[in-house]
Amino acid sequence: MPVETHTIRVSTKSGLDMQDITSLIEERLENGKISSGIVTIFVPGSTGSVSTIEYEPNLLKDFERIMEKIAPSDAEYLHHRTWGDRNGHSHVRASLMGPSLTVPFKDKKLLLGTWQQIVLLDFDVPARKREIILQVVGE
Repeated sequence: MPVETHTIRVSTKSGLDMQDITSLIEERLENGKISSGIVTIFVPGSTGSVSTIEYEPNLLKDFERIMEKIAPSDAEYLHHRTWGDRNGHSHVRASLMGPSLTVPFKDKKLLLGTWQQIVLLDFDVPARKREIILQVVGE
């Protein structure tokens, strides 16, 4: 079974930054040789995640509010003693969300729900450039 690997690079802002990357993934599928199969979307690093959401402004605010309750950014984390970078909450949030997602596609189109978009979540303190790896398997 053929496998293709693609890389997407995205610049993120400081703090919780959620970006809709659906069109970037669709573009890679459209330009690839595989027409149907699955794509795994993976973000390397321990402070970033990939998920799906209805990408609408009020839900994005709700998500940020809930993340702040689950893993508050102003809490004291033992991790801070290790590196002094004050991003313990970033690691906890990313661990809860997970670094990857697998989505089926057919005829080079993602098989997502009507209101479902794929998002990159960067929980880290500094702005950065993130790399997203796509592994496409199919025929």
